[in-house]
Amino acid sequence: MKNAIIWGIIILVLVIIGSFFLWGSNGNDEPAPTITDQEPLVKEVVPAVDKTKTVLGVSAQGRDLVAYHYGDGAKEVIFIGGIHGGYSWNTVLVAYELMDYLAAGTSTVPAGVKVTVIPALNPDGLFATVGTTSRFAAAQVPASEDLRVAGRFNGNTVDLNRNFDCDWQANAKWQNKDVSGGTTVFSEPETLAVKNYIEQVKPAAVVVWYSAAGGVFASNCHDGVLPETAELTKLFARASGYRAYDNFNFYEITGDMVNWLAKEKIPAISVLLTDHKSTEWSKNLAGIKALLNYYAE
Repeated sequence: MKNAIIWGIIILVLVIIGSFFLWGSNGNDEPAPTITDQEPLVKEVVPAVDKTKTVLGVSAQGRDLVAYHYGDGAKEVIFIGGIHGGYSWNTVLVAYELMDYLAAGTSTVPAGVKVTVIPALNPDGLFATVGTTSRFAAAQVPASEDLRVAGRFNGNTVDLNRNFDCDWQANAKWQNKDVSGGTTVFSEPETLAVKNYIEQVKPAAVVVWYSAAGGVFASNCHDGVLPETAELTKLFARASGYRAYDNFNFYEITGDMVNWLAKEKIPAISVLLTDHKSTEWSKNLAGIKALLNYYAE
């Protein structure tokens, strides 16, 4: 009887061992997967890329220079406000109005076009006047003329629209006033950041807002107005109702941004608002629509 029990136990053990090897082989000759062959328990998290905006760099005082993007077409059109900070604060607000319009729906950006808006190229100057670098209301702007004029310059007291590579001079002029054009071309972090971005994306066209004269001005750096620039100047002026000018000749300008763009063979126009308070949005919207439709597929 004992022998029968012992043999029964032995047979049961052998059956268990055989089953273990059969199941452990996974039903074939391949070895059972080890922990290193299996999916990791915690997958690597890949950070999402924000395609709606780009931080181009920082200002002289460390404030972000932000570009906002709308649409994904091959032809990029750039609109820039606030190169003169708080002195031309209405150019910042018109840029924000454009952003509101573009954010209202994808149909506002024609097929084949990408719109980039840089609302405040001089955040230091904007902050000096209105106390913020983000969206603000016209009522927040102080009445002080001195504060507004001080906001024209960046944190290094440089006039950014005298720091680009067309007729650059360290000792520059603004109307009849002496201003700094920087220590060399693109010496300022703001101008260098936008230069690097423009050289990277190679935009189809650039529009820069200023105030105040009330007109659309073609860019030129001693090599004639580009045919496409001439077309954009007439197109924007005709749609908006502003007067078109072949060049800005009210007083001598050195180191101007749109003239540098002309030197780089990039179509560029200056749109000067009529005064230092209004955004003239309806006029600018008409010009913007005409320009974007020009580049639409």
